[in-house]
Amino acid sequence: MCTLERKGNIFILTLTGPGEHRLNPTLIDSIRSALNQIRAAVTTTATSSSPSALITTAHGKFFSNGYDLSWAQSSQSRLELMDSKLQSLVADLISLPMPTIAAVSGHASAAGFILALSHDYLLMRRDRGFIYMSELDIELLLPRWFLALIESKVGSPAARRDLLLRADRVKADVAVAKGIIDSAHDSAEETVEAAVILGEELVARKWNGHVYAQIRKDLLSDVLDEIRANNAGSRSRL
Repeated sequence: MCTLERKGNIFILTLTGPGEHRLNPTLIDSIRSALNQIRAAVTTTATSSSPSALITTAHGKFFSNGYDLSWAQSSQSRLELMDSKLQSLVADLISLPMPTIAAVSGHASAAGFILALSHDYLLMRRDRGFIYMSELDIELLLPRWFLALIESKVGSPAARRDLLLRADRVKADVAVAKGIIDSAHDSAEETVEAAVILGEELVARKWNGHVYAQIRKDLLSDVLDEIRANNAGSRSRL
């Protein structure tokens, strides 16, 4: 599950507990509910919102270890349900009317890395954890919308190759050098502290959140197009 805390104009969404924070329908729905609360809290009119920022982090050694494959139990329909729900969550983040920051406090693997990458800024602790796209190692194909997001966020072809075609486990300092994340910090606490400082700097710019969100949606239009195409294909198979 997750908790939501507000400190002034900064919202901190935390995946709670010591576990792996595997993305199943229950956890995804909990995160989406928190985002809906944030959206309602900051929206002032149909075209404006109060300046705010979101930080997403987690307790324990994992930020998120990806989809809850044990829950899916090799059921294609359950895998499709998890993917559909994560698509909706990512679309929610893309349309959220404020800057978003992932404070990655531990391992971020597969769909867990996709969740982190869906934020505008990605900060990571260097003393524990890595980024890991595990699909090649566990013989799963990547959804096209995963690829669209990675292509939009990771500029270096070599970095994308190492993530996807080598399944490298990338630690924070290497991820900074490869342009995958924005900064590395010495502990989980320092990562969150840096995220709060960044959030306060962004809030101080006093941008119109709806304008910010529209620019982000235009910037990530390829990702949203893949999500829409995937949803249309899912409906056609029903």
